[in-house]
Amino acid sequence: MDNFLFFGLLILVFIGLPIGFGILLYFIPKKLGYPKSGKYLTIIYGLLVSAFVLLTVFEDKLFSNDNAKALIEEQQILLDDKFEITENKSASAIGDYYHTFTLKISDNDKRNAISKIKSANNFKPKNIEIDDLLSQRTSDRYFGKKVIQNYETENSFVREYFEPSGKKGYAPTFRRISISKYGNLLKLEDIDD
Repeated sequence: MDNFLFFGLLILVFIGLPIGFGILLYFIPKKLGYPKSGKYLTIIYGLLVSAFVLLTVFEDKLFSNDNAKALIEEQQILLDDKFEITENKSASAIGDYYHTFTLKISDNDKRNAISKIKSANNFKPKNIEIDDLLSQRTSDRYFGKKVIQNYETENSFVREYFEPSGKKGYAPTFRRISISKYGNLLKLEDIDD
């Protein structure tokens, strides 16, 4: 019964309210004697809602090399050569967002990125215990300090970035960059949980 109520509420909010608002945009000006204005307002509103829905549905298809490069460079890893997006996926639910993409990078960019990770002050070699930044459930999750950790695993070199939101109930920023030891692949995971 609770699931039925929840889905009914979702339908009302995401479908009923936008349609109801569109109907109001048509009928209020029409009742005031401006039927053409009501028609134009409804068309403009419909186009805006349609654009929002299409952008949401095709978000992965619209993700570009510039978007990928900007997210990587936020972690101070520079990509100087051309690269190719080999995989891009995102998913979201109420309160959660997950985006991951994989890039095929050049040998030079791979060497530079690994060097950047290995030369960090807090670099931890393989088999050394690391903190699980994503599962922090303390007050540091919302009001703590920004944390960057660099480490090596069996298959990759990793840089993790965690920044609290500064507001209770708002998801912190968590990004993980993994550079494969066995290929020229760089993977970024962006998780808001």
